[in-house]
Amino acid sequence: MALSQEIFEKLRILTDAAKYDVACTSSGSSRRGAEGMMGNTVAAGICHCFSADGRCISLLKILQTNECVFDCRYCINRCSNDVPRASFTPEEIAELTVSFYRRNYIEGLFLSSGINKNPDYTMEQIYQAVYLLRTKHRFNGYIHVKAIPGADSLLIEKTGWLADRMSVNLELPTAEGLRALAPQKNRRKILTPMRQIQMGRRESQLMGGYRRGRISEEPRKRFAGDGAGGSLLDSGGSLPVPDSRLLVSDGMAKLPALSENSLYSLQESHSESSFVPAGQSTQMIVGASGESDYEILHVAEALYQQFELKRVFYSAFVNTTRDSMLPDTAGSGPPLLREHRLYQADFLMRYYQFRAEEILTPEHPDLDVQVDPKCSWALNHLENFPVEVQTADYHTLLRIPGVGVKSARRILAARKMGSLDYSSLKKFGVVLKRAMYFITCNGKMMMPVRLNKNFILANLLGLNEKLPPGVRGGRTYRQMTLFDTGQIAGREGG
Repeated sequence: MALSQEIFEKLRILTDAAKYDVACTSSGSSRRGAEGMMGNTVAAGICHCFSADGRCISLLKILQTNECVFDCRYCINRCSNDVPRASFTPEEIAELTVSFYRRNYIEGLFLSSGINKNPDYTMEQIYQAVYLLRTKHRFNGYIHVKAIPGADSLLIEKTGWLADRMSVNLELPTAEGLRALAPQKNRRKILTPMRQIQMGRRESQLMGGYRRGRISEEPRKRFAGDGAGGSLLDSGGSLPVPDSRLLVSDGMAKLPALSENSLYSLQESHSESSFVPAGQSTQMIVGASGESDYEILHVAEALYQQFELKRVFYSAFVNTTRDSMLPDTAGSGPPLLREHRLYQADFLMRYYQFRAEEILTPEHPDLDVQVDPKCSWALNHLENFPVEVQTADYHTLLRIPGVGVKSARRILAARKMGSLDYSSLKKFGVVLKRAMYFITCNGKMMMPVRLNKNFILANLLGLNEKLPPGVRGGRTYRQMTLFDTGQIAGREGG
């Protein structure tokens, strides 16, 4: 397909308009190339820039349209904003994707959209584009699309059987912030497709197990009786914190139950595929409204627990609309360091068995910009340290700064074979320049250090983490004396 001037101009406008959506991630699904099909997808492969094996790859990341009927104050595509507008037809999206793939420009498609006319029309356009790719062009590569809040549930389900990943943007962490900055949107419409995708994935997994003979008929019938609403909504779906502003399922109604026949109609027509096999994700804008990091992390934790999301993405706010109700980022730029710390805290919840209430409290509602959240937690809980790596369990090892998931597992496996030392810990991937303050190995610390918060923090800040100018100047420390090195932690022996 030769790009006409009109198509090229649309591409320029709609790729630029899509850059504020950060919900691109590794694909999370694997699919081999098939006879008569074009392309494949690898679980470690599709992302913004680099795959897990270091390859630089890319998605075609575009909006279907930047014409939007909503007037969200934070969005550059709001209907009252004077920007160039353009729309792709489903045929143009399909042909662009295939043309770029054949030229080895891309390995997949990330497709989002403004709300053109109404949610149903927009979702229908997205579905048609994905349908053309999968059927007419036989494209077997990775596809990530947006589920449009307020769209008909049948359109979302039909799209889910063709896409690898779907996402619904939460937009702002609290319903209060959404009402203030995007009054045409509401939390119920956003969470309803999230719940539908969650239940659809469960049904798909159940049907897959039933077809393979791994589950009996009885659980299948019991699940059908639950309907698509499920018991998760009956419980209210509120967060385990007392603040009513943080309710995730604010005003959300139960989804209608489906009959035995309708529940499996689309599953049977897609017997060889899975419903949204790579899972769903969402995005929250950080810094547009007044939520603290404490509130943001509790909302993210609730989304993981109640909606089984794969990822929550955090997007540092950029004031592109110059709205008077929004913070001015023209001088300081977006809060990228805050975004970075939120991602680190998010990883602690997802992989390191931390709870949001452990990372932050109402008394200390914001993350420390000077050190990462794990080091900050350790410095505030020095009573738990030093940890003896020869005897500590997996949960305790994960809480040591400088010890990751892989290195913790290697420690557990290696100590069954014999005694550990610091050289072996370094080989396992332990970052000793962080961990040395918090561990003992066979009863000995790596070197005599004082188990003191100010002392450890001063040394951690000397590890040359790239922080913006002025961040390091937030605290002062007294000069060390000759007597400090002699005050070794009293628990050094174990």
